[in-house]
Amino acid sequence: MWLIDTETLALQHFVFEKAPRYAILSHTWGDQEVSLAEFQHLDDATKAKAGFSKIEKTCWLAKQEGIRYAWVDTCCIDKSSSAELSESINSMFAYYHNSTICYAYIFDWPTDTREAAIISNRDLSQCRWFTRGWTLQELIAPREVRFYDATWTPRGHKSDPSLVFRLSILTGIPIEVLQTGGGVSLSGIPVAQRMSWASGRETTRTEDMAYCLLGIFQINIPLLYGEGQGAFRRLQEEIIRSSTDLSIFAWKEPSSGWPGIRPFRPSVSRIFANHPRLFTDLGRCSLLKSPLFSPPEITATNRGLRFHGRFFELPKSRVSSFAGSRTESNDLCSSRDIFSGFVVCY
Repeated sequence: MWLIDTETLALQHFVFEKAPRYAILSHTWGDQEVSLAEFQHLDDATKAKAGFSKIEKTCWLAKQEGIRYAWVDTCCIDKSSSAELSESINSMFAYYHNSTICYAYIFDWPTDTREAAIISNRDLSQCRWFTRGWTLQELIAPREVRFYDATWTPRGHKSDPSLVFRLSILTGIPIEVLQTGGGVSLSGIPVAQRMSWASGRETTRTEDMAYCLLGIFQINIPLLYGEGQGAFRRLQEEIIRSSTDLSIFAWKEPSSGWPGIRPFRPSVSRIFANHPRLFTDLGRCSLLKSPLFSPPEITATNRGLRFHGRFFELPKSRVSSFAGSRTESNDLCSSRDIFSGFVVCY
């Protein structure tokens, strides 16, 4: 990985496992970002870019805290190298998790005005940082996140009890996940619930809606820009190879069209969702735990998905919702026949 020397602003390359302590920047991209090639040959035109001021400020903050190195995604990834780009995207969650501190710069969070106070009290919901796909893992993964507003005034950190509560309400992410910087085993959280965290977020490239979730699901897939929504399908196929969590199939089609998503058509059948937005209502999903139920083995075939499982009849009086309901009754189910076959969803 490339790191910036906060003393000299020179780039140095390290093997990730042997990298020194570093600070990391979380931000949303603008029109004047600085690439690695530009940063390696700084001139006045590059220094005049808005993106350079973010890099410079990140290095200054890190230097004040005795941190010698910093990482900024715009200038620390050689995007002309497909191999380096793929490695960086697949390692992004780890980059943020292993950082000493993450500075989250929210450019549209106003400072020192009446308007700023109003926005602060309504949980930052209009700030772009909370609507982008890539910033989801940048919020979850780091152990320490410090938030800065439009003028780089510190506005709190992720471990603040009052702020973390607001962040949880705004994002739907459990407080314990936010507080531990990914230290809580994400694999113990239902797939559908993790998908719901991204349901209100977007990315510029269609494929990035899948790639920005790789760390959330602790998997790796090759990057194939140009395949469109196929990337999100590949993400789900990889998830079922390493998980028996059936909540991945609990997504719901909209009854009327949402932006970017076609409404449900009975003539079209598919097993996988085409966007995290279809998991919007599953933020409180939990997995049913019963001695009568063992997770099935799922196999992808050329006709769909095959699994061996046991079907149960749940008493309606005990079930509050179809997917992920909890119950205090141990006498939940009555056993039905063993079933082996293909799953086809319409």
